Amino acid sequence: MANQINPAQTNPMTGGTVEADVRGVLIQIAGGRLLLPNATIAEVLSYAEPEPVAEAPDWLLGRIRWRGWQLPLVAFARLAGLAGEKGGLGSKVVVLRALGGNPRAPYFALLTQGFPRLVTVSRETLMVVDDHSVLPPGVQARVLLNEDAAFLPDLEAVEALIGGALAQAA
Repeated sequence: MANQINPAQTNPMTGGTVEADVRGVLIQIAGGRLLLPNATIAEVLSYAEPEPVAEAPDWLLGRIRWRGWQLPLVAFARLAGLAGEKGGLGSKVVVLRALGGNPRAPYFALLTQGFPRLVTVSRETLMVVDDHSVLPPGVQARVLLNEDAAFLPDLEAVEALIGGALAQAA
């Protein structure tokens, strides 16, 4: 069941009330798409094999170098249990601004299956899918944007999982 968002509801992309259009991006991952606010994306890179992190969970592919930072690279599809995602020819890496406010980890990266697609998100085009099923780890909602089904990732939860995985691996 999909519920259209009305103006009195909270926008799952921004956390605020739904009032105006928001620029977003649809990111293809193995097993689905992610819908993110455009403002969270710092850069899109070609995939390069990451440096492994010892004893890390399989969804933490390793670390990549970006502008002087060592960024954790996450296979979101693995983290959420959607598919066994691996990087390779045609894969991209999306560098995201972290929301947690940790100055030592202001960015992290997600593995994608191609370039993100810029979209306009409005209350008329975004519907939350409420089928009463359990949401996968790292997902805050299932949505429909026009005809495109997507997952809204819970970026703060993903950051916390990354932090926990890196602390255990250290």
